[in-house]
Amino acid sequence: MTLSLFQKITLGLAGITALVIGLCILAVPHQFYASYGISLADDASLLSELRAPGAGLAVLGGLMLWGMVNRTMRQVALAAALTVYIAFPAGRLVGVLVDGMPSGGILGALAFEVGIAALCLLAFRRGSRPPAPQGNSSHAPAA
Repeated sequence: MTLSLFQKITLGLAGITALVIGLCILAVPHQFYASYGISLADDASLLSELRAPGAGLAVLGGLMLWGMVNRTMRQVALAAALTVYIAFPAGRLVGVLVDGMPSGGILGALAFEVGIAALCLLAFRRGSRPPAPQGNSSHAPAA
């Protein structure tokens, strides 16, 4: 699978975003969540429950970036990008329905995630890939 420039940029944006956010949640969860107006307690269990998906998000971001440069990883990178950027907004929308309206920072994150999801869907929609090379056919065209 050969990537167009638009597909590479989209995958790069998705990957860098997931990697950086995941690493921030993993390394500095108090500061990361404080940027959204969320104050975390010094509860080892809570922090473990936040750091674990942060690590997962960082790894998925790394897979997206790896797919930009490694042809054999492109399908995995695409699956990772679509999984992250469709699942996160879906989860946030469930939260809005069940828990009510979150802070402006969380709503901003939701909008950003929806934007990346839209870019991924646009960049990797069916038919956006160049056609496979056609080999010589022994069949003559119909007259």
